[in-house]
Amino acid sequence: MKWPLVALLLCASPALAFDTKEELGAGLFFDTDLSLNRTQNCASCHDPANGFVDTSGPVSMGDDGVSMGTRNAPTITYAAETPAFEQLHDHVWRGGLFLDGRAADLAEQAGGPPLNPVEMGMPDKASVVARLRENLDYVEAFDILFHPGVLDDAEAGFAAMTQAIAAFESTPDFAPFDSKYDLFLRGEAELSDLEELGRQIFLSPERSNCALCHMRHNNPMAEGETFTNYEYHNIGVPTVGEGGPDWGLLGREDMKDPKLGGQFKVPTLRNIAVTGPYMHNGMFTQLRSVVQFYNRYHCPGPPCQINPETGRYWGNPAVPMTLSVSELTEGPMLGWRDIDALVAFLRTLTDARYEHLLED
Repeated sequence: MKWPLVALLLCASPALAFDTKEELGAGLFFDTDLSLNRTQNCASCHDPANGFVDTSGPVSMGDDGVSMGTRNAPTITYAAETPAFEQLHDHVWRGGLFLDGRAADLAEQAGGPPLNPVEMGMPDKASVVARLRENLDYVEAFDILFHPGVLDDAEAGFAAMTQAIAAFESTPDFAPFDSKYDLFLRGEAELSDLEELGRQIFLSPERSNCALCHMRHNNPMAEGETFTNYEYHNIGVPTVGEGGPDWGLLGREDMKDPKLGGQFKVPTLRNIAVTGPYMHNGMFTQLRSVVQFYNRYHCPGPPCQINPETGRYWGNPAVPMTLSVSELTEGPMLGWRDIDALVAFLRTLTDARYEHLLED
């Protein structure tokens, strides 16, 4: 059973039987009963119709209809490809889920939103498991797919729920590798002249700094590329609104290295053309603005220093003392056609099921 069919069945019937952990996870993913006011589910912030992001604004509204998050919800397409959180060397970390890597894997990530007071708002694990036990189909499925009575224990039941959601998010539907770019690699599609120019600029260290952080494999023609090295960097995104800076990695209780301030995980570029708003605070609505933002580090004067979405200067980095200077300044300035070409190439990374979302 594919996840779109599960979603449709959930809309049509309150009672379902689940034969696999993946199907159970799909049911949980779309179940609003797992939020305090029964108004929000995983899909509220990770909409499967829109690249598994929330396109309603820079940050998402919580189950109470008032609370707002502080970070833009990242896509969970290709999230199962994320490596474990680890330190590579001094001041450099990689992997983990969430923008600050605080979740070790998909299961731990799935357990975060239900207990977050500004998201799904449940007070504790026992309350979540109590909601699960209201549904007899859940009780039967958990007993069969995990072990009898697993929902009788709050810790075990909550862990089983997160494992089921992780199983769903690990299915091939979340990482189909069927974009135009993938077809190009297989010899099944041709890139336009502009797309090919963008590919060359993206991959060439003499022409851009894109591949420094947005390539996982050394071989540019390797299949299964997720277009991120999963490292953490501070790229100088300004603060939005009147609040203080978001410290990223340094905001975690277990991170004490001051050089990690303002660092966020490099996102995948898969489906990037349809998963705005962009940056950890959702400050940009257009992909072209993101490319122009990076170009500011190569072009000292106007118009490169003007945000095309506001007509004003980009603004100062929220955490200026820890900028990834070498990565940001590598390569020459991009011309307007170069920017157009990069955007055209990035559009080719869109999964087949989301191509209809691409703007002309």
